[in-house]
Amino acid sequence: MLYLLGDLAGQVPAFNVFRYITFRTGAAAITALLFVFLFGPAIIAALRLRQGIGQPIRADGPPSHVLSKKGTPTMGGLMILSGLLVSVLLWANLSNLYVWVVIGVTVAFAAVGFYDDYLKVHNANNYNGFSGRTRLLIEFVIAAIAGMLIARIGSGPLATSLTFPFVKEAVLNLGWFFVPLAAFVIVGASNAVNLTDGLDGLAIVPVMIACATFGLIAYLCGNIVFADYLQIHFVPGTGELAVICGAVVGAGLGFLWFNAPPAAIFMGDTGSLALGGLLGTVAVIVKHEIVLIIVGGLFVVEAVSVIVQVASFKLTGKRVFKMAPIHHHFEQIGWTEPQIVIRFWIVSVMLALIGLSSLKLR
Repeated sequence: MLYLLGDLAGQVPAFNVFRYITFRTGAAAITALLFVFLFGPAIIAALRLRQGIGQPIRADGPPSHVLSKKGTPTMGGLMILSGLLVSVLLWANLSNLYVWVVIGVTVAFAAVGFYDDYLKVHNANNYNGFSGRTRLLIEFVIAAIAGMLIARIGSGPLATSLTFPFVKEAVLNLGWFFVPLAAFVIVGASNAVNLTDGLDGLAIVPVMIACATFGLIAYLCGNIVFADYLQIHFVPGTGELAVICGAVVGAGLGFLWFNAPPAAIFMGDTGSLALGGLLGTVAVIVKHEIVLIIVGGLFVVEAVSVIVQVASFKLTGKRVFKMAPIHHHFEQIGWTEPQIVIRFWIVSVMLALIGLSSLKLR
């Protein structure tokens, strides 16, 4: 909305600043942060009043969880998404179709997560949410539609191609196989973030780190000068996604204020599914799906730990980890919650730096 003030730069030269993606990205981050700060307490109070018992806690989890986390309200993703949407509507160029694809996926996945959270709270049981197969089916339909839109919005063979980091000339045109790949990336990212969201502050900071990283990648891929210098693929229009990523960082910082141990509110599936879907969609649009595996390596490990645990138990009757996802394994072997959270944050920063190195090492 405020982007349109740039059209008045001829009359008021100072308004030219509204055309700059860098300015609007910073402004989006600040706006989202302030929104969550200002309205966060009211949202928490309303959710606590509506939910009563709050987020159900896994009965097989560490005893400290049952004692310290029981009754904490969930659906905190509503705080993040409110700040994100207000900020994006104010600062993004709303004529950019990629912006609407990302927002559409984010809102749709948030709705799925919200319904799942509602069922868990209503049934007072962490396992009585959405049917897993039904939820995945809905997510894949949403993601497939997004993949088709991304392919149509893009131009040339690159629109349906998979690129490879560290190798500038390696491009694989997938044709219509691009759609299932896009759906897999989006749904995979969404559920991987969801699995990571198990300790206070554990998921939101890695999400912010990944979004900051992909905000920079989107800006560089959408700028023909920088893309040519770095020898990465130029994808017109993707620079505007930096504004969305900036808004996520701002809203995430605001949420962390309330989610820091001991958490006053949990993100819930409402937030984790939405933010993971957003991250996966941005990665698909900027043609850095493989880099997402690196930058979001923490989410990948969390998801793989669950897959390995389930497969091992079904095939052999034995568990590989004391508890899955893997952050609970570290709890069971004696790591404290702050140790796990901070060490996972450090790993996320390291992975982001490795992912960014792929932009120049070609």
